[in-house]
Amino acid sequence: MACPHLAGVGALLKKAHPDWSPAAVRSAIMTTADTTDLSGGPIQDSNPAHHGPAATGFAMGAGQVNPNKALHPGLVYDLGSSDYVNLLCAMNFTANQIRAITRSVTDCSSSSAPSSDLNYPSFVAVFSANRSDHVLELRRTLTNVDDDQEIMATYYEAHVTALDGFKVRVVPEKLVFKCKGDEQSFKLVLEMESHLKEEDNKPFLRSGYLKWIQVGGSKRVVQSPVVATNINSFF
Repeated sequence: MACPHLAGVGALLKKAHPDWSPAAVRSAIMTTADTTDLSGGPIQDSNPAHHGPAATGFAMGAGQVNPNKALHPGLVYDLGSSDYVNLLCAMNFTANQIRAITRSVTDCSSSSAPSSDLNYPSFVAVFSANRSDHVLELRRTLTNVDDDQEIMATYYEAHVTALDGFKVRVVPEKLVFKCKGDEQSFKLVLEMESHLKEEDNKPFLRSGYLKWIQVGGSKRVVQSPVVATNINSFF
């Protein structure tokens, strides 16, 4: 029943914000989802095969949808048609395959962004199985859609829930949006710590959250799940 529920929420958001793209609607739903239950504790993972009681992003996605919060997300991770074409290029689709999808000619030589940089409201860092890559960077762009900030500047600070075995940085740590519609970019840097590097070829999956918290004003929170893994079978 998740699909019809979310379709209904999406319709409500599109009615309230007819200028939003489908990607903006999706972002609003995901970044305002609740990750705690009614008692205030983390949503639990009912699968006994998974480690730990708290559900990860792979078990519950972004969380429990909250339609009221989704109406006023503050910021969104937006996407246009060119972003999806760049994704097809990054996934090594041939020119003929892309033309069959887009009905247009595309030159992938001008697209260099990896698929992990798709402006999606979640983050998945896939490390090599042998841990040869110790640092990964994921890039995103946020757009201010706050109706309360038509002409006033608004500030957001990054807060990261730690991923065990990783040092996580956000560059820059603060974003300033001058008005509604303003865009600001950042990168999330995940660096593997020494004790995790030494666990040769053992599969791992670590999860946490990146929150952009508004300073002052409505104190909106834009939250995204973050996952680091070397289990390529997921992808």
